[in-house]
Amino acid sequence: MRIAVITDIHGNAAALEAVLDDIAARGADATLCLGDIASGAGWPRETVERLQDAAIPCIRGNHDRWISEHEPARMGMQDRIAHEGLTGPQRGWLMGLPLTLSPAPGVLAVHGTPDSDVQNLIEEVVAERLRPAPMAVLRERLGAAGMAARVVLCGHSHRTGMVQVPDGPLVVNPGSLGLPGFRISREPAHRQEAGTPHARYAMVDVAGARVAVELLAIGYDWERAARRAEEHGFNAAWPHVIRTGLLPESA
Repeated sequence: MRIAVITDIHGNAAALEAVLDDIAARGADATLCLGDIASGAGWPRETVERLQDAAIPCIRGNHDRWISEHEPARMGMQDRIAHEGLTGPQRGWLMGLPLTLSPAPGVLAVHGTPDSDVQNLIEEVVAERLRPAPMAVLRERLGAAGMAARVVLCGHSHRTGMVQVPDGPLVVNPGSLGLPGFRISREPAHRQEAGTPHARYAMVDVAGARVAVELLAIGYDWERAARRAEEHGFNAAWPHVIRTGLLPESA
């Protein structure tokens, strides 16, 4: 079974369309979204509609939860835009998404970890950057459910990565489809940069004795997505990271 894994779209419908076209061209038995769907500087309503129209199974991410749990006045700009741009039924759909999915026997899909939508699974913050987490930390975060799986699919960190846990699962993070970098000021403060503006996803084949993974970076009209962020009134950092995959201070 070939599973196309997308995550952290953040309302970037332009990137989503390019990736779905690429998935169709390559062929997949199923497509799965790991959350953080609508919140961003792009097209929240259109992003939700596209996933719904394609009947793509989705997991609820932390931002999908926050746009219903928080009052708009307390939301960050990206969540507020999503809250205002979505219909009530669309917000309800996001809030009602499951926290985990099992798209195939032995495969566990989560947003962050099996127990948390705000905890990175395979990374930790070191000197305000994301670095691979020690194996003991990774095992603890996986818990019994994760360690019992053959493959664990995760997102949240926006950082593409794979880890084979000894006597445990292969953990795969495709990286972000729609937002190649960010800066977080709350503790633990950190930033993440993909280094290029491409839309990222993974193709995971679990049919054979050995799992095969393709980590893919797809070109799309990122200038259109950056202009959309500017139209929403975001400061220079968000459009810049969409155009380049880098925060302004790195470029």
